[in-house]
Amino acid sequence: MDVRYSDYTIEQLRAEVGRLKEKAQKAEQFGNISEVAINERKMQMALAYMLNPDDFKPYHVYELQGDPGHSFKINYINGVFAWGHRVNLLNDVYEKEEALPISLLGDEVTE
Repeated sequence: MDVRYSDYTIEQLRAEVGRLKEKAQKAEQFGNISEVAINERKMQMALAYMLNPDDFKPYHVYELQGDPGHSFKINYINGVFAWGHRVNLLNDVYEKEEALPISLLGDEVTE
């Protein structure tokens, strides 16, 4: 039986993040880049469940971790996902709407 991250306690989520980080490091040592990416994505999902979605507000713009050239404007929050659009350094908003785990969002951008 699979257990969802939403059913985990904070302690279980922290342990899972540690386990996934260790797996990613081992995969990196063996040169298995795709396994590294998979474990990093799983880690981001576990981290998202450790955050409070109410801390992120629709129509606000946040830094995008791991992508210094873009920020993210939230349209709405659904669970631990922020739905919205990427914004580049020139403040051009990308047309395609996408969903990102809230763990990928950084500080709010003040204009």
